Amino acid sequence: MESHGSVIRHLLSQVKIGMDLTKVVLPTFILERRSLLEMYADYFAHPDLFISIADQKDPRDRMVRVVKWYLSSYHAGRKSAVAKKPYNPILGEVFKCHWDVPVNSNNPSDEIVSDGPIEWCTKDQLSFVAEQVSHHPPISAFYAEHFNKRISFNAYVYTKSKFLGLSVCVYNIGQGIVSVLDYNEEYEVTFPNGYGRSILTTPWIELGGTVTINCPQTGYHCDIEFLTKPFYGNKKHRVNAEVYSPDDKKPFLNISGEWNGIMEAKWVDKTESELFIDVNALSLITKRVRPISQQGDNESRRMWKEVTAGLKFNEIDKATNAKQALEQKQRDEAKERKETGKEWQTKLFQKIGEDRWCYINQLKQRLPPKTSNAT
Repeated sequence: MESHGSVIRHLLSQVKIGMDLTKVVLPTFILERRSLLEMYADYFAHPDLFISIADQKDPRDRMVRVVKWYLSSYHAGRKSAVAKKPYNPILGEVFKCHWDVPVNSNNPSDEIVSDGPIEWCTKDQLSFVAEQVSHHPPISAFYAEHFNKRISFNAYVYTKSKFLGLSVCVYNIGQGIVSVLDYNEEYEVTFPNGYGRSILTTPWIELGGTVTINCPQTGYHCDIEFLTKPFYGNKKHRVNAEVYSPDDKKPFLNISGEWNGIMEAKWVDKTESELFIDVNALSLITKRVRPISQQGDNESRRMWKEVTAGLKFNEIDKATNAKQALEQKQRDEAKERKETGKEWQTKLFQKIGEDRWCYINQLKQRLPPKTSNAT
């Protein structure tokens, strides 16, 4: 802050409370060295938890496992004590990665899923792809699948930023769907808002708002409240969740704690609370990304490599110039499309109805449904 405080103050002099920050150019030095598309991959920093949803035989157990995966999915993207902002993805930008998931099998599969989102991934790997499908408004879509577990996740998020005085709020508008194909179940999830606090001193991130997880096929559902820090008191990062059986008015499970720490479970039929999950005790499985030299021109790390290098070596002018060149190219292409009457065509996702975005070749479309296991 000592070296950049005057830039921040100059920036703040140009904005008003409640103002949409989408078109405000933020200083390069506050940027995190990765794209927002790559940050979304952190939902699967615990891919073993995600694919284990499909292993549960009982619909109640599957619901609880969805909740456990969801509540564990936020801490990995926010490991740093200081809040930084990922790059705003360029229209058409794509990010691809995969995870090697430990498999409890004597016969791990090396068979390639050639029609999957990552054409070099095997049936035992979790693959992920994201695409920036719209620039105004900014909408990202992403998709993950594990072939052998017959489970996938499709999501789209429209981000809207507002200036709140000493804070910045990012509203995450959209939906994700976990598809468990062996049981023909879909779990619809929404996303909390993010807040950058104390932007004049040491910025830090917190989550806030109510989100839901709902399975229309079974009737199980969950309400989750991400609690922002109260004005008085030091409790940060609190989260409460209530999980309900179909048609029940009272939850059979209450979860409380910190989304970046320990969460405890209180079951309706037990007197004592028990550990639900300690995210810091979980092992992170590192995502695997192809070297930049093997990436396409529109892939995140290749597209932003000059900005990333400038930030890494503290060459802020170099990073700023590279960022401005990318953004100017995007403006020029948008102007050309407007003049020629051409519409932008997405590559990996298609728009369904007014505002939904779906991966064009989901696992459930490529595999015949199983009915023998369905409950």
